[in-house]
Amino acid sequence: MALDKPYKDIPGTLIFDAEQSRKGYWINQFCMSLMKAANRERFKADERAYLDEWPMTEEQKQAVMARDLNWCMRTGGNIYFLAKIGATDGKSFQYMAATMTGMTQEEYMAMMLAGGRSAEGNRRPGEDGDAQPQNQPQGAAGRAARAASAQKEES
Repeated sequence: MALDKPYKDIPGTLIFDAEQSRKGYWINQFCMSLMKAANRERFKADERAYLDEWPMTEEQKQAVMARDLNWCMRTGGNIYFLAKIGATDGKSFQYMAATMTGMTQEEYMAMMLAGGRSAEGNRRPGEDGDAQPQNQPQGAAGRAARAASAQKEES
């Protein structure tokens, strides 16, 4: 019997609960393996071969290879474990967080220094805040996507 999860409707938020933990067990174990230098080197030498050593789903492996952290999280990855992938790639946590929003690292840093995302318009689905699906991605990537969409509509 599924538990009632009233928190599932928070726009732009994926809650890492017991269900996500079970779903992501192997992707998170893979991430923890990257704490050892020898494993990082093996992963960097042949990502697919190293991932195939883990009983992860094919979707999890594809998400890792794409470095799509939102996708990794939807498959059960925990952001604090996933940070090991970024560290293996020589990327900062700030860079990784920015990629999850569609912002450049500079845009993300400016947003966070200005207090982060506002709760206004982001409390419930259907509002018009910056975390709502219709406003994703944000930043430079979002502007480019909206411009491409507008250009497509004009032609």
